[in-house]
Amino acid sequence: MSGESQKEGYFTTRSLENNRRNIWFAEFWEDNFNCKLTTGFGGQSEDPATRKCTGKGKAQERGSHRTGEERIGRDSAYKQEGKVQFVIDAVYAIAHALHSMHQALCPGYIGLCPAMSPTDGRTLLQYIRAVHFNGSAGTPVMFNENGDAPGRYDIFQYQVTNGSGGYRAVGQWTESLKLNVEELEWSGSPLLPTSLCSLPCGPGERKKMVKGVPCCWHCEPCDGYRYQVDEFTCEACPLGARPTLNHTGCRPTPVIRLDWASPWAILPLLLAVAGIAATASVLATFIRHHNTPIVRASGRELSYILLTGIFLIYAITFLMVAEPGPTICAARRLLLGLGTALSYSALLTKTNRIYRIFERGKRSVTPPPFISPTSQLVITFSLTSVQVIGVVAWLGFQPPHSVIDYEEQRTPDPEQARGVLKCDMSDLSLIGCLGYSLVLMVTCTIYAIKARGVPETFNEAKPIGFTMYTTCIVWLAFVPIFFGTAQSAEKIYIQTTTLTVSMSLSASVSLGMLYVPKVYIIIFHPEQNVQKRKRSFKATSTLVAPSEEGNPAN
Repeated sequence: MSGESQKEGYFTTRSLENNRRNIWFAEFWEDNFNCKLTTGFGGQSEDPATRKCTGKGKAQERGSHRTGEERIGRDSAYKQEGKVQFVIDAVYAIAHALHSMHQALCPGYIGLCPAMSPTDGRTLLQYIRAVHFNGSAGTPVMFNENGDAPGRYDIFQYQVTNGSGGYRAVGQWTESLKLNVEELEWSGSPLLPTSLCSLPCGPGERKKMVKGVPCCWHCEPCDGYRYQVDEFTCEACPLGARPTLNHTGCRPTPVIRLDWASPWAILPLLLAVAGIAATASVLATFIRHHNTPIVRASGRELSYILLTGIFLIYAITFLMVAEPGPTICAARRLLLGLGTALSYSALLTKTNRIYRIFERGKRSVTPPPFISPTSQLVITFSLTSVQVIGVVAWLGFQPPHSVIDYEEQRTPDPEQARGVLKCDMSDLSLIGCLGYSLVLMVTCTIYAIKARGVPETFNEAKPIGFTMYTTCIVWLAFVPIFFGTAQSAEKIYIQTTTLTVSMSLSASVSLGMLYVPKVYIIIFHPEQNVQKRKRSFKATSTLVAPSEEGNPAN
C-alpha cells in the first residue's frame, strides 16, 4: 500500500474524539460537514441554515439503522489534496537524510551522538541533496546540483472526437521526453509537422538571437552596402566595392567616365570640330591675305594670337572627353585656362590700345606709349604669363594624376553605384583655372564700355564690346548650371558638357563677331579690301573730339 493510501486510510478514521491533539482539526470538521461546533447566545446557531455538529452521522439523524460516529469521506464529500504526495516525499527525504547522516557520523551509536548534537544545518542539507529513493507515487525522489527536484510533466493534446473535444495524455517528460506518437492527431494532415522555433535564414541574412531564448532568432537582411560575413554578422563592403546580388560577398564597383560615344559628348565634340574648322579657315584666309588692308588694319600680330587662343578653347573639349591619366590631367590644367587667357589678353590689349589712343587724342597730338605691334605682343604675353606661371607652380606643388571617386555616385541602391574616373581637380580648382581669364574678361568689358563712343570707322571697339557683352552672358549662365548640378547623379556628364559648350560658345562669339565679317569681305567683296586715305594722329584726334561732344551718349 502506498504512502498516500495509508495516509488517507488513517485520516478518514479520525474524529473529534480521537484527534484532539490537532488544533486545526475542529475547523476542518466544521468545513467538511457544514456544521458548527459552537452556538451563539441562548444556545441558538448564528446561522439558522447551519446545523450543529452532533457527532452522529446523517443516517442516524434520519432514523436509519446505521450506527456510529460521523466518518470523513463516508458522511461528507472528502477528497484528498493532490499535493499530499509531495508533503509525504518531503518528510521521507528528511528522514532518509537524517538516517544517512546518522550512519556516517554516528556508526553503531543509538540516538544522537555528539557529532549530531546539535545537528549542523549545512551538513544536513548536503545529505538531503544526496538522497535517492522511490516516493509515494512510485517515482524517484532526488535533487540536482542546484537543489531542485527533477521535473515531471504529463503531456496532453487537445483532440476532437465525434464532435466533442478533450485533452488526452500522449506522453510525459521525466529527465527525457517520452512521447506516444501514435496517439497524436494533427489538424488537416496525418503527417508529423515540423517543430522549429525559427526557420533557417536565407542567403544575405544574419541571425539576430532572441534574448533569453538561445534556440530562437530573427532573420535580419544585410541591406544597403552590407554583406553577410557569417551567420551572425553583417559588415559593410570596403570603398570601391558593392555587395553581390544576394549580399553574401563583395564585388568591384563599376567605373565610368565620359567617353567618346556618350550622348553627353556628341554636342561638345560637334561644336569643337566645327569651331576648329572655322578657326582654321579664318587663320588660313588671314595668312593668305596677310598684306591686305583689312588684315593689316585688324592688327595681324594680335589677331594671330587671338585665333590661337580660340583654337585652344575648342581643343580643350577633346581633353575633357579623353580618358583621365597623368598626361591628360596635366594638359587639362595647362590648357583649360590658357586658351581663354590668351584670347582675353589679346582683346584686352587691343581694347586698351584703342581707348588710350582716343583718350590721348582729346588732350594732345602726341601718341600714347606702348601702341606699337611689338609693345602689344609684350603686353599680351605678359598678361598670359600670369596664367602659365600659376599653372606650372600648381603642377610642381601637386603633380597631376587620375582618381576614382566612389562617393560621387554612391546611390542608396548598390546596383546603381558607380565609381567615377576623373582628374584630381575639384569643382573649385577647375573654376580657379578659369578665374584669371574671367578677371581679364571683366576688365576687357569695362574698357569696351569706355571706348563705346569711338567712331566705328576708326577701330574695332564696338565689335569687341558686343563680343564681351555676349561672352559675359554665356559665362553668367554657365556658373549656376555648373554648381547647381553638384549633387546630381549625372554630375560628371552635365558639368563637363556645360563647361565645354560654354567655352565653345564664347570662342564662337569672338570668332563670329570679330573675324567672320572680315573674312566675308576678303573672299566675297575684295573690292572693299583696299587702302583708305591715311589720317595723321592729329587729324584723327580732331575728328573724334567733335564727334564725342555732339553725341555724348556714345
